[in-house]
Amino acid sequence: MQIIPAKTPGFVKTLFPNFIWNIDTENKELYLTFDDGPTPEITYWVLDTLKKYNAKATFFCIGNNVEKHPKIFQNIIVEDHAVGNHTYNHLKGWKHKTKDYIKDIIRTQNLIESQTLNSKSQNSDNLNLFRPPYGKFKTKQSKQLQEIDYKIILWDVLSYDWDRSVSETTCLKNVTSAAKEGSIIVFHDSVKASRNLKYVLPKVLDYYSKKGYEFKAIKEI
Repeated sequence: MQIIPAKTPGFVKTLFPNFIWNIDTENKELYLTFDDGPTPEITYWVLDTLKKYNAKATFFCIGNNVEKHPKIFQNIIVEDHAVGNHTYNHLKGWKHKTKDYIKDIIRTQNLIESQTLNSKSQNSDNLNLFRPPYGKFKTKQSKQLQEIDYKIILWDVLSYDWDRSVSETTCLKNVTSAAKEGSIIVFHDSVKASRNLKYVLPKVLDYYSKKGYEFKAIKEI
């Protein structure tokens, strides 16, 4: 059962104005994001699918996966997508002490920076993007992250691709009924989400491309 609406209500955004929920633009631009990778079973497919539409995206990576799959991570960078920090162990902030939570993030940050420097690409834009797993963390944790210059990226639209009780068609409708100029949309390059993602992503790219939209990575914010 969906507890959080697919479209983030406006009043929620006003309660947390220091977080980035969408990109302020009147241009036909969408910001696709992918959480929980890199994952061999699905991330390569995502990259190939994005390439067919000349689409750029932002990947919020789990540090443990970056460490296990550095070649995939470097492919993300080389193909000029943006990357962000999604903690090392996919931690739910509410369940962890702030010092442990920040330590986990810094561990991931070190991996991201070292792997980016090792990449053949010179793309190093906005390596300080962070998205909390489950969208849940403590106020103290968010404040400490912002104090060390992290940009906290949440979302305007949730696809619910990870929820296996959500059908492929409902997942697609979650996006097409809610996304508009500047929307940040959440997908997952994970095995759990792969059924819905493989159905939805090509259709979203095709649907909005025909409407004249571009798909951009989150940079220079």
